[in-house]
Amino acid sequence: MPKKKLLHIVEAFAGGVLYYFKDLTRNQIEDYDITILWGKRPLTPDNVEELFDPRIKMICIEDFDGPYKTVFNLKNYYTVRKYFNEIKPDIVHLHSSAAGFVCRWALPCGKVPTFYTPHGFSFLPGSGSKLKRSFYHAVEWISAKRPAKIIACSKGEYEEALKLTDNCTYVSNGVPFDSLAPYRKTEVKLSEPIIVCTVGRIMTQKHPALFNRIAELLPEIKFIWIGDGELRPLLTSPNIDIMGWVNREQSLELTQKADFFILPSLWEGLPISLLESMALGKVCFVSDIIGNRDVIRDRENGRICTTAEQFADAIKEAIANPSACQKMVDCAMKDVKEQYNASCMADKYSKIYNGEI
Repeated sequence: MPKKKLLHIVEAFAGGVLYYFKDLTRNQIEDYDITILWGKRPLTPDNVEELFDPRIKMICIEDFDGPYKTVFNLKNYYTVRKYFNEIKPDIVHLHSSAAGFVCRWALPCGKVPTFYTPHGFSFLPGSGSKLKRSFYHAVEWISAKRPAKIIACSKGEYEEALKLTDNCTYVSNGVPFDSLAPYRKTEVKLSEPIIVCTVGRIMTQKHPALFNRIAELLPEIKFIWIGDGELRPLLTSPNIDIMGWVNREQSLELTQKADFFILPSLWEGLPISLLESMALGKVCFVSDIIGNRDVIRDRENGRICTTAEQFADAIKEAIANPSACQKMVDCAMKDVKEQYNASCMADKYSKIYNGEI
């Protein structure tokens, strides 16, 4: 019996979404004939196709070029429809806002089971000006009328999706817990000096100004930012090292050497970097937003903070109490293994594709 044809379409093929795809499709390839239509971003690795199973068909859409250019280029609507007609998929899964909008209007969603995962709605608080958020909300609201089921990547994102449509569910993001074992430290042993790291593009979403202020409040601690970006000039504290862009293995190695992981973002879907850091045995300090608080329970498996002063005090408290850190690390690793595992994620998607849940 031939495998069902699964078509993934994603415009933002970089960062956490890229590695989410790598882990997801690794667990889907035995059950599906997979094609990925993807868009190249500045941070997309040059060897991106080599990261995936060779059985996966990968097609780069040249005019997928950031959210605005993607949505307002009519050629993209024709292109995705052309490939849809050629591939004749049994299932279509759309990812992130630009591909979600273009494809929900370009494709016959009512004829083929179609699903859409936002990976962080663009209208969430903190994600831009009120006018910009209102525009994105209107885009998502009208597109939700199309016959495509929203599969949110966290419970918080699901609750936002319910405000748009009842045709939605959620599957929490997952990471390959077992394959991260070489980078895992199960016992908390603080280094000298203490190292705090974060991972991602230095952009508004990741709130580099807050990261910088936290570093200023803790001058005796070394802070590292794994990544780069346009807001690099905001990171002025002398105890911050910017590592630039590295591959995933190098990023995991740098995270492993750190004592703590911090994610002061303004908005998220369900961040892969957070799940990976939990799986690696890091105490995680996160902002109080959707995505972060869907995973972290304050003082149980990490810390939730709001202001720079709260972050700084929580880090000081953790340094003074290694036994409490160990309890949070143990709980966090257990949570990732049991709830945020990539294989479980892929299994839940299959059940939704097949109408079982």
